[in-house]
Amino acid sequence: MSPHPVEPYNSIMNVPLADYDPEINDLVEKEKYRQFSGLELIASENFTSQAVIEANGTCLTNKYSEGLPGARYYGGNEYIDQIELLCQKRALEAFHLDPTEWGVNVQPYSGSTANFAAFTALISPQDRIMGLDLPSGGHLTHGYQTAKKKISSSSIYFQSMPYQVDPVTGYIDYDRLEANAKLFRPKVLICGASAYPREWDYARLRKVANEHDAYLMMDMAHISGLVATHEAANPFEFCDIVTTTTHKTLRGPRAGLIFFRRNSTEARNKGLEGRVNMAVFPSCQGGPHNNTIAAVAVTLKQAASPEFVAYAKQVRANARTLGEALTGYGYKLVTGGTDNHSVLWDLRPQRFTGSKVEKLCDLANITLNKNAVHGDVSAVTPGGVRLGTSALTSRSFKEADFVKVAEFLHRAVQIGLKAQEQCGSRMLKDFLKVVEDSPEVAQLRTDVEAFATQFPMPGFDASNLKPNTH
Repeated sequence: MSPHPVEPYNSIMNVPLADYDPEINDLVEKEKYRQFSGLELIASENFTSQAVIEANGTCLTNKYSEGLPGARYYGGNEYIDQIELLCQKRALEAFHLDPTEWGVNVQPYSGSTANFAAFTALISPQDRIMGLDLPSGGHLTHGYQTAKKKISSSSIYFQSMPYQVDPVTGYIDYDRLEANAKLFRPKVLICGASAYPREWDYARLRKVANEHDAYLMMDMAHISGLVATHEAANPFEFCDIVTTTTHKTLRGPRAGLIFFRRNSTEARNKGLEGRVNMAVFPSCQGGPHNNTIAAVAVTLKQAASPEFVAYAKQVRANARTLGEALTGYGYKLVTGGTDNHSVLWDLRPQRFTGSKVEKLCDLANITLNKNAVHGDVSAVTPGGVRLGTSALTSRSFKEADFVKVAEFLHRAVQIGLKAQEQCGSRMLKDFLKVVEDSPEVAQLRTDVEAFATQFPMPGFDASNLKPNTH
């Protein structure tokens, strides 16, 4: 029997992207080459595996599955339920958690939505939270606000009193944190950061939280891959709730997880599982993205492998090497070094801004981001740069390769300092006019591309990519 003919209005449904939309396809191919030919140093980015990309691009994106496994609001979820349950199981296994003590919700769309859902589960509007201040390396979702404006929804809907790092050492000022907590009496004490290169004193934070019967919440988004491999201290030993993204050191798709204590003897944790699940759906979001949950499940299987343990060790070794190499050129690092995957580079002694370094490095195929360092007064023109080693370690970079990366960064800064002097202005727009036409920048880009393209590219075949025109 011949198949039923495709109706004309469905004629576009099985046409490949390259044929149907060459404009978008061309931009995708250009982005692939940009990733392959450059040095990816943004600490919050990584490269996923081919298996993760394949899972993320499946027909699972077609299915609605509001609710939890076994209790959906739509039919046809028998396989979706199995995928989500498997993802939950792998999440607990990857972080070495006893399922009688911990549970996990794998539906959050991102780390930011995971954090707000966690707050929704734990506290009421206008309750008090304390998290690391953004200029000290904290994250927007931890209650960031300025003296004049509430920035994050966590500061709009809750009362926020951020804590800071010591202005001299760059380490968290736990004494001041404890003193302020006695005055503020938070309901949630948040640990975790976006740009803090050192370990957390979970035991002391737990003590402070207990003094005020507060929840201790860890946002381990940046270091979750290190936590899973015992390359970072274990927050689960002390915290009531732990959130994370899945795309940073964990090396997965862009999504979030919320871990919560179950069967806890603490009164504050009674019913926490139901409160978290309710907060995710229907309180804060709609149907989960099942294709992403499948990709997260693949990620968590990889995170429990011996290969990933070796990867995490190399990430930390590479970060130490990068920091030492920059210090060798005479540069200053916040806290003088790193315990994890990130390096916070303070360029204020050079009278150079992180925003200029970011723009110059973009022109040279080096991707990094400007970042506030303690004592900065502007997030637009901060005095620092944040670097991370996760992505390039996924491309098989080792210590000697990061010595070369540091050399490229040093060249970029020296070019930038000369350009700043040449333009006679500290304005970014004037600076860009000089560096955009600089032959030294063009040569640096050529050298970076020649170096980067020697390394393998995870996730896709780079052998047939065409170089981008500039």
